[in-house]
Amino acid sequence: MASSLSPPEEASYHHRHSKRYSSSSSSTNGVAVESVPDFVKRPKISLPNYISPSEIESEFSHHDPAFTRINNGSFGCCPSSILARQRDWQLRFLRQPDRFFFEQLKPKLSESRSVIKRLINAEHDEEVSIVDNATTAAAIVLQQTAWAFREGKYDKGDAVVMLHYAFGSVKKSVEAYVTRSGGHVIEVQLPFPVISADEIIDQFRIGLEAGKANGRRVRLALIDHVTSMPSVVIPIKELVKICRREGVDQVFVDAAHGIGCVDVDMKEIGADFYTSNLHKWFFAPPSVAFLYCRKSSSGARDLHHPVVSDAYGNGLAVESSWVGTRDYSAQLVVPSILEFVNRFEGGIDGIKKRNHESVVEMGQMLVKSWGTQFGCPPEMCASMIMVGLPVCFGVSSDSDVSKLRTFLRERFRIEIPTYFRPPADGEIDPITGYVRISFQVYNKPEDYHRLRDVINGLVRDGFRCTSLSG
Repeated sequence: MASSLSPPEEASYHHRHSKRYSSSSSSTNGVAVESVPDFVKRPKISLPNYISPSEIESEFSHHDPAFTRINNGSFGCCPSSILARQRDWQLRFLRQPDRFFFEQLKPKLSESRSVIKRLINAEHDEEVSIVDNATTAAAIVLQQTAWAFREGKYDKGDAVVMLHYAFGSVKKSVEAYVTRSGGHVIEVQLPFPVISADEIIDQFRIGLEAGKANGRRVRLALIDHVTSMPSVVIPIKELVKICRREGVDQVFVDAAHGIGCVDVDMKEIGADFYTSNLHKWFFAPPSVAFLYCRKSSSGARDLHHPVVSDAYGNGLAVESSWVGTRDYSAQLVVPSILEFVNRFEGGIDGIKKRNHESVVEMGQMLVKSWGTQFGCPPEMCASMIMVGLPVCFGVSSDSDVSKLRTFLRERFRIEIPTYFRPPADGEIDPITGYVRISFQVYNKPEDYHRLRDVINGLVRDGFRCTSLSG
C-alpha cells in the first residue's frame, strides 16, 4: 500500500525511527528487531528538477554571440524549446488546415486563455482575449472610447487622462481615436529622475483635476504599469483607487512590460481593462498579448476587435480568436511556456525576483563605476532600470542618444536603449543621458561588465556625443 506521508514526511519519519528497524528480522542481545517497511527503508523523495545553467545557455544559443544583449525589454526572448513547439503548431496547420481550423484551433486557443486567466487571477475565461500585442489591445479600448464620443454617449470635450511617458504608439492611438472624435486629452507630467511613488501620485491627482475642469467628465484614465522610456514601475493600485474615488468612468492599464516582469493580479489591481505582451517577459515568440476586460465593467460588452470577421458580435474573446487566415502559433504555445517557466525555482515569481535583484546589482555596479545615479529608487524598477551616463558625454538632445545607441551597437556590438532627459532650469552639470539595462535569465554579469568597460574607455578617450555624425 502506498505511503500516506509526503516525501519530506517520509524522510523525517525514517530519520526518527532508523534505530528501531533493521533490514531483516534478527535478534540483538535477545531482542527481536522487526522488518522495515519498504517506504521507510528506501524513501523516494522527489527532488525538484530545475533547469541547469547549461540548459539555459542551450535554450538561448540562437542569440548572436557576437552581441552583448542587455535589452530584453524591447523585444523579449524565446527559448529554443518553445520555438520548436511553435514550429510543430505551424506544421499541424499546414499539413491539414481544414481539420486544424474546425477541430483544433479554437479549443487550443481556449486552453491558452485559461492559462493566462489563472496567471493573472481573472474571474472568468471570457474576460481574457488573446491579441497580437499591447498596441492592438490599446486600439480595441480606444476604439470603444471613440465610438462613445461619436455616438453622443460622451460629451465633446470630456477628458481622457494619460501619462506623459506613455508609449509612443499608444499616444498616437489616443490622437487617432480620441482627439479626432472630440475628446480632450490631458497628459500627466511625471518627474524624472523619480524620487518616490508619492511624486507620481501627486502629479496624477493634478491631472485628474485638470480633466474635470469646466464641468468636464474624465471618461478614461490610461495608466502604464511599467513605463517604457524612462522605465519606472507606476503605483497602479493606488492610481486605480484614486480613479474610483474621483468618478473616472473607466481605467485602462497598459502593461506592455507586465506579465513576467511585475506582479499581475486583476482582482488586486481593479482596472476595467489591462493588457500585457507575453513576448517581452514571458518567453513567448513574437507576437502575442492578452487584453483583460472586467466582466462587470459597463463597457466590456461593447469592445470589438478592429479586424472584423464573421465572429463579430460574439464577444471580444471569440472575435479575437479568428481574425482571418494567419499564423496563430505564437498564441498556441502559451501552455508550453508555462511548463518552461516552471522549470525554474519559484516559477515565474522566482524569475521576476531574481531578475529584479540582478538588474539592481548590475545597475549599482555601473553607477559606482560611472559616478552617476539611478533614474528611480530600486523598489520602483522591475527587471529594467535607468542608469545615468557620465556627464562628460555631453548628451544634449534626443538626436544625441539616438546616435549613441547606434554607435554602441555598430562599433561595440552592445544592444541597449538610450534616453535624453532635458535639464531643468538652473541645473549645474546635470545627468542628461541614461541607458536602460534589462536582466533576463540568459544574461550574465559579464554582459554588464563589458558595457561598463566600454563606457569607461570612451570617457578616457575624451568622447563626446558631438563627435558622432548623423
